Amino acid sequence: MFDSVDFFSWPQLFGWAAFIFGVASFAQTSDARFKKLMALECFAYVLHFALLGQWTASASATVSLGRSLAAVRYPSKRVGLFFMALSVACGLWLYNSWVSWLPITASVLGTFALFFLKHVRMRLVMLSGTVLWLFHNYWVGSVGGTLLEGVLCIVNIVTLVRMVRMSKMSKHHDIASR
Repeated sequence: MFDSVDFFSWPQLFGWAAFIFGVASFAQTSDARFKKLMALECFAYVLHFALLGQWTASASATVSLGRSLAAVRYPSKRVGLFFMALSVACGLWLYNSWVSWLPITASVLGTFALFFLKHVRMRLVMLSGTVLWLFHNYWVGSVGGTLLEGVLCIVNIVTLVRMVRMSKMSKHHDIASR
């Protein structure tokens, strides 16, 4: 949906910033830098979607920012349920079309994955949320956001393949060592 999009308007510049921060965060080996850059990505997304008039996406990015920070400090299922309920409440409050539910659903899935799942299952659920963000961002004309989520889909798929291969190799090694 990029027919009449000004790729370098104020809203799009914040989308590009989210893209840069998001890609940079996944390139980090330091957890501290990863978290700081991920927080900057979420913050840029909040501004980007607000300037695009996409209030549910902006609220969802705000919830995701808080959720990501809370998941590190307070990894309890009750905290996860709170952020899932908060995402749904934002969706009910700010709903304006079916597209509004894409980021809200993605936020609920991401929260569920972070607080309730591990390893491959967590990555699969996170990937499904990333796909929802990808469709949302394309639909609303978010250039940087669409590119970011596309890159994150590829990175998540590559990581999932590596994890499954490592799991198979580990099982094969366990059987061979018996």
